[in-house]
Amino acid sequence: MFTKTVVLPVDIDEAFALITEPERLRRWQTVSARVDLRVGGGYRWTITPGHVAAGTFREIEPGRRVVFGWGWEGATDLAPDTSTVAILLEPVAGGTQVTLTHEGLTEQQASMHAEGWNHYLGRLERAAVDGDAGPDEWAAAPHPLDELSAAEATLAVLQGVLRRLTPEDRPKQTPCAEFTCHDLAEHLFGSLVAFGSMAGVEVVNPGTGSLENRVATMAGQAIDGWRARGLAGTVPTAGGGEMPAATAASIMSVEFLLHAWDLTSASGQALAASDEVVAYVHHLAEQVVPGARGSAFDDEVVPSADADPMARLAAFAGRRPAAA
Repeated sequence: MFTKTVVLPVDIDEAFALITEPERLRRWQTVSARVDLRVGGGYRWTITPGHVAAGTFREIEPGRRVVFGWGWEGATDLAPDTSTVAILLEPVAGGTQVTLTHEGLTEQQASMHAEGWNHYLGRLERAAVDGDAGPDEWAAAPHPLDELSAAEATLAVLQGVLRRLTPEDRPKQTPCAEFTCHDLAEHLFGSLVAFGSMAGVEVVNPGTGSLENRVATMAGQAIDGWRARGLAGTVPTAGGGEMPAATAASIMSVEFLLHAWDLTSASGQALAASDEVVAYVHHLAEQVVPGARGSAFDDEVVPSADADPMARLAAFAGRRPAAA
C-alpha cells in the first residue's frame, strides 16, 4: 500500500476540481483525460505518452472523497480496475489537505507507484499554487517513440502553448500567412475531425470551454481512435484515395508540433519540446512534407547556422518566424 498527504493552498472545491476535472488534470497529471464522474462511470487517463491508466469510480462524495479502480491498459500484472485509489479531502488552515491511498498492490508495484505518485503529487502542489505545473519531464521524451506516442507527446506540447494564449493573441499573425492565432485554432478543429475520420471515429467538438480544452478533447478522441484501429493497412483520404495508415497517423505529430511552434512564434512564448521528440517528428516530416509542398507546406527555408532542432524542423516545413 502507498499513502501520502499534501496540503494545497486552495479551497476544497478547487482541490476536488484539480483531482477530477479533465482540464485541471492536464495541468499536473495527464496528457489527456476522459472522466465520467459518477459511481460506475469510467475514466481513462493518458499519464505519459503510451501509458494509459483506466478504471471505474466506486465512491464519490463531492468536495470530500473519491475512490476509483486503478490499472494500466495492456498490463498483465495490473490491469485496469485491479487496484484501488482513494483520495480524501479535508479542510485545514490555509487550504485543503489531500490524502491519497493506493491499495491492492504487490510490494514491487507499490514501490513503482510510490515513485509515480510522489512525482505527480508534487506537480499537484505546484498546480495548486501556480494554476499549472508546467511541462512534465516524464512526458517529454517517451520510450519507445512511435507514431502514436509521438502524437501524445506533441499534443502535450501544443496544449501547454494553447493554455498560455491570451485574448490579445487572437488576432496576431502566425508564420502561416493565412492564419492568425484564432484562425489556426479553427484549422486545428477541422484537422482533428479529419484525423479521427481516417481512423474510423467521429471526433466531436465540445463547443464550449477554453481553446485548450476543446483541442485536447478532440485530439484525445482522435488518438484513442487510432490506438483502437492500429497502424496496419491503408486509410481513406479526403480526395478519395488511400494512404498507409502509419503515414496518416504520423501527420498528427507533425501538425501538433509545427502549429505549437507557429503559435509560440506569434505570441512570444517559449516552446518546451524535447530534442528527442523534435528529431523524431523531423524524421516523420521528411516522409510527409515533400509531397505536400505548394499546398500544405511552403518551400524549405534555409535555417540559420545556430538554429536549434525545432527551428530547423520549422524551416524544413517552409516556416519563417512571425517576426520576420
